[in-house]
Amino acid sequence: MSLALYTHTDMLDHRPGEWHPERPERLKAVTDALTDASDLDLATYEAPLVEHADLIRVHPASYVAHIQDAAPTGGLLQLDPDTLMSAGSLNASRRAAGAVVAAVRALAAGEAERAFCAVRPPGHHAEPARPMGFCIFSNVAVGARVAQAAGLSRVAVIDFDVHHGNGTQAAFAGQEGLFLASIQQWPMWPGTGHPSEPAPANIVNAVAPPGASPQVWRQAFESMMPKLDAFAPDLIIVSAGFDAHRRDPIGEAGQSLEAEDFAWATRAVLEVARRHSKARVVSSLEGGYDLEALGQSSLAHVRALAEG
Repeated sequence: MSLALYTHTDMLDHRPGEWHPERPERLKAVTDALTDASDLDLATYEAPLVEHADLIRVHPASYVAHIQDAAPTGGLLQLDPDTLMSAGSLNASRRAAGAVVAAVRALAAGEAERAFCAVRPPGHHAEPARPMGFCIFSNVAVGARVAQAAGLSRVAVIDFDVHHGNGTQAAFAGQEGLFLASIQQWPMWPGTGHPSEPAPANIVNAVAPPGASPQVWRQAFESMMPKLDAFAPDLIIVSAGFDAHRRDPIGEAGQSLEAEDFAWATRAVLEVARRHSKARVVSSLEGGYDLEALGQSSLAHVRALAEG
């Protein structure tokens, strides 16, 4: 099947520093891997700049104004210890959120069945009023709210980044029609997301220990699927982080996943999507910092997304 790909070269202009792991080469590694795959039928679209009205579905207007006003015209602005803005970061951030917004609107209108958003900066750590962990705007949370406004009233996010989707959780907690299932390494920054933590009924967290085998990780992932199935979403959005790959330098003590494990997880999500959401799935890139592993994992994930 044809799969929609949303991306934009403006996202290469987010340059948080030569030392920073969230570097422009990440996006190129992903798009190169996808365009080199002759077996994929991708319909490629330019990610638009997200509209202010869509950002404030999740972020307070004062936060959006602060980011816009503070955006540098040169040099770097440090928003938190890990999150920096360069001259191109505001447009890149607006394109990243805009990609997910455009994708969900296309699916809601019946113009596509599935989409992958090759974006940066990532978004799942950005809380409604706080940038965090390389993230400025909460891309998938904004997309989820847009999807609801477009008539897809029940939206689930599945996050398999090695780090907890704390920003998505902050945006979703207790909100009607929204559901988050997030699997992460534990212990791991940002120190949230353990299943023992109090959380509203629409939040499900699962963990895998450092160095967990793929089998252990898959069991933890599978434990979330019954609750996703019971939620019966009209749309599933995937926060697709690939930093649980065994080659990734970010994971402390690391996970030991391979590209095929992400494809397996994608197929598990699709099983639920076929039952409840007419197979509608939007995926948005989060983490993944080894370029070779990132390219291979993204390709395996998108190939699985494209399966009939």
